[in-house]
Amino acid sequence: MTTTTLSWDVVRVDKPDDVNVVIGQAHFIKTVEDLHEAMVGVSSSLRFGLAFCEASGPRLVRRTGNDPELVELATRNAQAIAAGHCFVIFLRDGFPVSILNPVKAVPEVCTIHCATANPVDILVAVTPRGRGIVGVVDGQAPLGVETDRDVADRHDLLRAIGYKL
Repeated sequence: MTTTTLSWDVVRVDKPDDVNVVIGQAHFIKTVEDLHEAMVGVSSSLRFGLAFCEASGPRLVRRTGNDPELVELATRNAQAIAAGHCFVIFLRDGFPVSILNPVKAVPEVCTIHCATANPVDILVAVTPRGRGIVGVVDGQAPLGVETDRDVADRHDLLRAIGYKL
């Protein structure tokens, strides 16, 4: 039996408040092109940047997008996470709910770790083989349970932003 060491890193996602982030794992260099096509197919007004960490071969951070600032932001965050096969997508002028199904439909995508506008910490396991995302901390803990007024406010918000009639 072989034993190995394990340590943990917590990587705080660096992002402006007005930007949403989607972080997941995929498995092939073609992921960059396929995710790009999925994003473009959602909306012509969607602004995005994405980066993907190769896990073998040249082990580069591959990047693309239609907004140079968001491409750079995704690249910096992917480098900080540095986990093989992880991808980072930053969005403006759109919401994760609009892109999740197209992203999940990309054949190379294995999992989505988070999709949020909240502050996010990425929990990374580190072994001699490399780094892997094991979880996320997305936002803060609840402060209570919603009241009837909170339910009505939630329903009103969903109607106001066009998600419910």
